[in-house]
Amino acid sequence: MTLSKGVTMSRFCYGVKLTPESDGGWIVTVRDIPEAITQGDNVESALIEASDCLEEAIAARIDDQRDIPIPSPLTEDEYKVYLPIQTALKASVYLAMKESSLSKVQLASLLNVDEKEVRRILDPHHRTKLPTIERTLQALGQQISLTITSTRP
Repeated sequence: MTLSKGVTMSRFCYGVKLTPESDGGWIVTVRDIPEAITQGDNVESALIEASDCLEEAIAARIDDQRDIPIPSPLTEDEYKVYLPIQTALKASVYLAMKESSLSKVQLASLLNVDEKEVRRILDPHHRTKLPTIERTLQALGQQISLTITSTRP
């Protein structure tokens, strides 16, 4: 996934498929991220597990400096699962940094911080304050935009 000039990646929402298991549980797969596989005892727990699994899969892709795929359009047999906001913001920083071809040292210089701080900003398991992420994205030519969507039909 790239954040080309003029193009905004505003969603980190992936389709997940639930396949019934013989014991009554559900196997969860994410078409766009094949390594994201989990399970749940019922639909509700399967979707909670899907969110956790998706978060870990995206975090691993950031850690391994791999691509993060653009979410495919949802199919009829899939459920929407959103990446938790903190991880989505860190993925946005990662993608913007990749697009700009800046190293961690160069970004640190641009932000006037130590390179260790940039590593923490990119670390999906480190809680980074929103103003820091926002300032980092602005330095990379990106802006956060908030959309709230109803979950009710």
